[in-house]
Amino acid sequence: MRIPEFYKLSVKERVKAVADRDLLGPEELEALATGAHTLDLESADKMIENVVGVMGLPLGLGMNLCVNGKRYIVPMAVEEPSVVAALSSASKLVGEHGGFQATATDPVLIGQIQIVDLLDIERAKRAIREQTQDILNLANSFHPNMVARGGGAKDIELFVHQLPSSGKPMLVAHLLVDTRNAMGANLVNGMCEGVAPLIETITGGQVFLRILSNLTDRALVRASCKIPIEALAGRGYTGEQARDGIILAADFAAVDAYRAATHNKGVMNGIDPIAIATGNDWRALEAGAHAFAARGGRYTSLTTWAADEAGNLCGSLEMPIKVGIVGAQQESNPTVALNLKLLGVASATELAKVMGAAGLAQNFAAIKALATEGIQKGHMTLHARSVVTAAGAPEDIFDEVLDRLVQSGEIKIWRAREILDEITGRASEAAAGGSARDLDLAGMGVGYGKVVILGEHAVVYGRHAIAAPIPLAIRARIEDCDNGIHIMIPRWGVEYQLAEHPSERRSFERAAGAILDQLGLSGRSMRIEVFPEVPRGMGLGGSAAMAVAIVRALDAHFSLRLDDEQVNRLAFESEKLAHGNPSGLDNLIACYGRPLVYRPGTPPLVEELNIVDPIPIVIGMTGKEGLTASTVARVGEAWRQDPKLYERIFDQIDGLVLRGVQAIQDRDLMTLGELMNICHGMLNALQVSTPELERLVSIARDNGALGAKLTGGGGGGSIIALCDADTAPVVAAIRAAGYQAFPVMLGGAADDA
Repeated sequence: MRIPEFYKLSVKERVKAVADRDLLGPEELEALATGAHTLDLESADKMIENVVGVMGLPLGLGMNLCVNGKRYIVPMAVEEPSVVAALSSASKLVGEHGGFQATATDPVLIGQIQIVDLLDIERAKRAIREQTQDILNLANSFHPNMVARGGGAKDIELFVHQLPSSGKPMLVAHLLVDTRNAMGANLVNGMCEGVAPLIETITGGQVFLRILSNLTDRALVRASCKIPIEALAGRGYTGEQARDGIILAADFAAVDAYRAATHNKGVMNGIDPIAIATGNDWRALEAGAHAFAARGGRYTSLTTWAADEAGNLCGSLEMPIKVGIVGAQQESNPTVALNLKLLGVASATELAKVMGAAGLAQNFAAIKALATEGIQKGHMTLHARSVVTAAGAPEDIFDEVLDRLVQSGEIKIWRAREILDEITGRASEAAAGGSARDLDLAGMGVGYGKVVILGEHAVVYGRHAIAAPIPLAIRARIEDCDNGIHIMIPRWGVEYQLAEHPSERRSFERAAGAILDQLGLSGRSMRIEVFPEVPRGMGLGGSAAMAVAIVRALDAHFSLRLDDEQVNRLAFESEKLAHGNPSGLDNLIACYGRPLVYRPGTPPLVEELNIVDPIPIVIGMTGKEGLTASTVARVGEAWRQDPKLYERIFDQIDGLVLRGVQAIQDRDLMTLGELMNICHGMLNALQVSTPELERLVSIARDNGALGAKLTGGGGGGSIIALCDADTAPVVAAIRAAGYQAFPVMLGGAADDA
């Protein structure tokens, strides 16, 4: 039964639509319309201990689900947005092409009986096998009505395990019980308790634990569906692209436990709300599902998606689902009875089939959204990276191919190969992670990376610092899209939709969200694409460069007419969210792209540093991301504990900076190098260095660097090594040690580098 455009109706209209189709009786409809069906406090007090109230959950109806030719209206109790809509949408699509097919084994629960202190395991096993029927008869004597309905204890399985604590063997008997339409947990536990004395007599051992297992792999549900390729097309992607994207996402979950956990959570998004709505133990279902997913010794996906010979997308699910439609839980909560009537299932097995199909539908909706949003430009990080890999792009230019592929909008192997040929056909640029210089720069905002030559951390406390831009930038652009604000950074594997409310935003989202909020653009739908050359977390000003790039991209796209001072101010506000207590230096360099001497204050001192002849340095990267907010906070805490000591250290660093300004203007590289060495020692004393940074500094100095120090916040990240005319020995030595390194000439504007 279908109710067209059910989601567009008001709550009152939805209840009327249910009434018009005679799905519920007058009293039930009245209860639904007035909320009288909800669990009352007196009933709740009889269900669990220490009751003080009743907590509600939204009750929605999943529409369009067709299983084995029968259509269901599916009650779902869930607080998570989009779950009900996703099930309805997926069910509608699948329902137009045959619906879901589902089978279920008998609703068998496993009761485990642990037998220890056995003198002879094999003799005990033989004895149980010989008297299996006696044990089953005793178990069934406790529940004759269950046996009369075709259920009851059916068989016993035996397993031997070693006790990890003692190394002694134990025998575990599995009592297999068909509980028919009941969940059966208490029933099975009672049977296990009842047969324990007999098993002790038979085996001569001691029965210890006797309790059901929630890994109900004797109550399996299998669901499947087939979707023609043409039904998958839409919104700018072909059916083939959608199918292949879904399969690619499913393959990821099949081999990666971290992805499989989220993938299977999507399956349970379809199952748990039905379990709650029908009074079933969703916690037991979760436990059984995840244990089943790990049954082979490695956690994997509960579903598979593949193409058949005709090119159709075929999905299947196999998992344990042991549920009931009768019992105390169903009888004590009036909403459960109402929901079961709406659902219209005749048995627990039928309910299990519906839940299995709903799990597969929800999984399809989730990975289709991931895959097809990914195929649309601006939402295709995973797919684009796979395509670039398939095109054979080598590591040194992988990111450049990726950036250009995403910008092209043709996320296909042939296009990636074209780009690869274009890049390898010219002289490759010597920059970390490739270059975005071949991107179409029209409408792009740019923010510059930087190195701090002298003055890290002390600058936060009002002292001077010297910093210069490097020929690595972050570029961003804005494109219109249908709904929401989407941020994508292909090189970093980042793509997400910005949460509407600031309190719901993750740490990574807050900086971009703050910019949009301040510009009054939070209500606009857009796609923010970011193309970073600056590596993440390496102390090279990536967060500030990204903020500046995004602000300038927004300025270009929405014609905001921001000047540099406004761009810098917005980037500084973003830096506060990223780092807690920034000095303001990074955003200045990112915005203006010129070497600066800087001291914070009101007003701050900002002077352009005139570097007549470029200064050769090597940037060495540890590969370990440093978190500036953490190191700034660590130094801040130490300063609060002993402000006099740390103020003296900051004054000493400030003196090094001022001498460094003169050394740069005199091009006295020997002195500058020595000042850098001393500054690094002080930063090490501030405990912001790491073993990796110390090793890089040592390698650089041992191979001819005039001076070397960490740059940026520390805690990981990068060093800079000052060289004479020849940077090659330092670069080679750092790379030989397994780290990344590249030469840079400091001086002039970033655009000239």
